[in-house]
Amino acid sequence: MAAGRSRIPATKHSVERFTLDNGLRVVLAPDRSAPVVGVAVVYDVGIRSEPEGRTGFAHLFEHLMFQGSENLEKLAHFRHVQGAGGTFNGSTHLDYTDYWETLPSNALERALFLEADRMRGPRLTEENLRNQVDVVKEEIRVNVLNRPYGGFPWLRLPPVMFDTFANAHDGYGSFDDLESASIADATDFFDRYYACGNAVLAVGGDLDVAEATALVERHFGDVPARPAPVRPDFAEPDLTGERRESYTDKLAPLPAVAAAWRVPDPIGDFENYLPYVVLAEVLTDGDASRLVERLVLRDRTVTSIGGYLGLMGDPFDVRDPTAMVLQAHLPPGGGVDKVLRTIDEELDRLAADGLAADELARTQARMATHLLRETDAVLGRTLQMAVLEQQRGDPGLLGELPRLVGEVTEEQVRAAAATLRPQRRAAVEVVPGGGAR
Repeated sequence: MAAGRSRIPATKHSVERFTLDNGLRVVLAPDRSAPVVGVAVVYDVGIRSEPEGRTGFAHLFEHLMFQGSENLEKLAHFRHVQGAGGTFNGSTHLDYTDYWETLPSNALERALFLEADRMRGPRLTEENLRNQVDVVKEEIRVNVLNRPYGGFPWLRLPPVMFDTFANAHDGYGSFDDLESASIADATDFFDRYYACGNAVLAVGGDLDVAEATALVERHFGDVPARPAPVRPDFAEPDLTGERRESYTDKLAPLPAVAAAWRVPDPIGDFENYLPYVVLAEVLTDGDASRLVERLVLRDRTVTSIGGYLGLMGDPFDVRDPTAMVLQAHLPPGGGVDKVLRTIDEELDRLAADGLAADELARTQARMATHLLRETDAVLGRTLQMAVLEQQRGDPGLLGELPRLVGEVTEEQVRAAAATLRPQRRAAVEVVPGGGAR
């Protein structure tokens, strides 16, 4: 193994893959260590897929998928899963929407029936639509409008960094767009994006592959076939000059700043993307990291700082274009310009001088530990495999990620740091409590 690389082994997961005649891709990942199963359905539709005038629609539709189906009444999904001792939820991301259940393994068929039933058609009624519009609006009030730093930075950075509607718009949605949504809009959205050919079903945990395959075919095999829509190209040019904006948050007690730089394609250029994932951790993971040691412990110009890949913090389930993000909270009266200058200095120093002894290996070991912990539970493993199948056609990559992270070299991390120049940066500043910048 090359010098400077960590000796982190791959983790082997048993994986079976097949595709039903209607186009539904299926991933089975047996693990008989505990009598629990995880079921995940991932649809290749997210915030970037929303049409203009329908901001927030992907998230709104996620809510509608829990409001009953053509065969089951409202709240039936909740009752059947919880009645079996299970849990469930769904979430909307930039590039996909997921739905999942965790249940005792003897309730696997129940979960498959429920997911197949709403894949055939949710109960799209005017009552359900208006009710869920109100629910989403209340969610926006609670999570964004009436919370300090609400929407920071994931809602505030994209319109500074990007120019196209798909990449820059508010994924939570405007009240006007949500209120103007119609049943026709919802029906068209379902017909277009919630097709078998646009979905992945993953089942992990205590299962027999032959029995699970038969159950999947029984419940999903006759879901009407519809092809996946053509996914638009969301690419846009990188920045050629720094972009900065600020806004006042009357509820925020302290100033804050988030800075972001475009990174290579997470899928099409994965080898060159990985060093940025490692770089973010070198800079911000733990008290010994570059920016925590400098900004928090020594200079005390920030009270906290974090770094991550993906505008929603999802390094391995996001498509291009995406970014590396650093976000920091400052003490009273703290200066954002000074913080950004210090970040530039530390990036220059890393690119020029490299990493300290054992700095890279320590970071990679921590990252491998985090990756293994996140997929230790059956649901985390199942969900991640579903997304990796959806975006890359490779659910087995899950077990390779710790090894691949460990093979990133010091030279690659230094080269990545050298690309993070001020002229490629987008930054957004939070001005607290109505104060002036």
